Amino acid sequence: MAEKPSKMLNCPTCGAKNAAEVKRCASCGAVIEALKVIEDEQRDRTRRYQQEGFSVAWLSISLVVQLVLTAAVLVAAPRVISAIDLEGYYGMTFTIPVWCVGGMLVGLISPGKTFVEPVVAAMAVAMPTVFFLYNGLFGLLGPGQTVRTMPIFMYVIMALIGVLFALVGSYVGERIQLGPPPPSEAS
Repeated sequence: MAEKPSKMLNCPTCGAKNAAEVKRCASCGAVIEALKVIEDEQRDRTRRYQQEGFSVAWLSISLVVQLVLTAAVLVAAPRVISAIDLEGYYGMTFTIPVWCVGGMLVGLISPGKTFVEPVVAAMAVAMPTVFFLYNGLFGLLGPGQTVRTMPIFMYVIMALIGVLFALVGSYVGERIQLGPPPPSEAS
């Protein structure tokens, strides 16, 4: 039977490679146990900010948040305040911070690490937003743009930028929610 290879650790003092089971370095005799504690702290610190799974419930919440914010800015605001005209470039420009704020809101209210769900929701909202701003969702929700200010590929590029900003917003929201990292004993 093949023996399972043991994990190798570098000595904290001299850097020599040692088997994980040894208590002292074979090269310089330094205690290896202290290194295991440091590795556990580093592993816990890196896992603190990693998403552990995908939640359909938080995807649904993110979708509602992104839809409401986008509809409020692109559909409701121009109808309430007639001076606001969010067609074309201006509409896509306003959606970028809206999706960032939506991602941040979900990141702040979610109970766990959920920064992927707002991104997927922003992507799902981005597609109909592009069609709405370009041609009014085929005439169903209005005539669309009266003056085409950009070609369709620019709408897609700006939508992708908005989705990236949703990722940034959700990550920032999670970082704010988690607070500063715990102080390490090693420093």
